[in-house]
Amino acid sequence: MTLPLVVILMGSQSDQAHCQKIADAAKAFGVDVKMRVGSAHKTPEHVLAMLREYEVDARPKVYITVAGRSNALSGFVDGAVSAPVIACPPASDAFGGADVYSSLRMPSAIAPAVVLDPANAALLAAKILGLVDANVRGKVCAFQKEQASKILDDDQKLEIGG
Repeated sequence: MTLPLVVILMGSQSDQAHCQKIADAAKAFGVDVKMRVGSAHKTPEHVLAMLREYEVDARPKVYITVAGRSNALSGFVDGAVSAPVIACPPASDAFGGADVYSSLRMPSAIAPAVVLDPANAALLAAKILGLVDANVRGKVCAFQKEQASKILDDDQKLEIGG
């Protein structure tokens, strides 16, 4: 059985811990995950070659880009692929957090989604892939039920104790 694919592309090795959180969460939904490093600014040809490799792969896929500061990577990737792109920039105190705006403002016809939490970026990727893969969709539904159960359990504990 061929699994849907989530490609996590980080702008530099310094983003690996952030990317690992995304990868771990995505794997829980039953998808194949590939992590790669490439920079829109420093290695654009490498990034394009990598994207061509993944674009010929017929599996359903979602790209998650992880780059901070001037996040050119997300827009660059989105303009080069037909699959959905999710920008998940790492948290930063640089520039008072204003560097996140480089992920939010894109040119016309460039439309990556922006999700700041790594686990939520993986969840969105799984929801997208769940549109074409029943196994992934089932894992997303189970996850959502589990999260709802936790809230209901917490409420029950307060009701009994209060």
